[in-house]
Amino acid sequence: MTSFTIRNATPDDVGAILRFITELAIYEKAEHEVEATEESLTRTLFGPGAVTGAAILEADGVPAGFAIWFYSYSTWQARKGLYLEDLYVSPDHRGSGAGKLLLRHLAKIAVEEGCGRFEWSVLDWNTPAIRVYEAVGAEPQSEWIRYRLSGDRLRDFAAG
Repeated sequence: MTSFTIRNATPDDVGAILRFITELAIYEKAEHEVEATEESLTRTLFGPGAVTGAAILEADGVPAGFAIWFYSYSTWQARKGLYLEDLYVSPDHRGSGAGKLLLRHLAKIAVEEGCGRFEWSVLDWNTPAIRVYEAVGAEPQSEWIRYRLSGDRLRDFAAG
């Protein structure tokens, strides 16, 4: 039986994190959108001013997944929230409860940090993930539509 542990990520994990990011992007049919490099991940996850947290899931001591999060803020609650940016478990370990372990790890952080919410987004076609999220009691927020500006559109809008 596989033994899972979760620990805080360190700069030594950046290679594994980039591999997991790439695998996740391939799964989400968006590999062409990955711009991250080991250097940019090291700087933004662990450098001065970093606003993220990262955890590594290990299976018998070998990296098998990761989670990256940051804090958001709710004006209505006047409290911070924990926003899960990415959670990934290697295909070999899916269905083992490893994803739920990562979610619980983050939920504990949210509670310890006094967060009013723990939130994330999921692609509407990712039914395996949706099943896990619903099994832990998470509720979809279908009344909210997420918007994004990026790339040239972001630069053009910012320029006026």
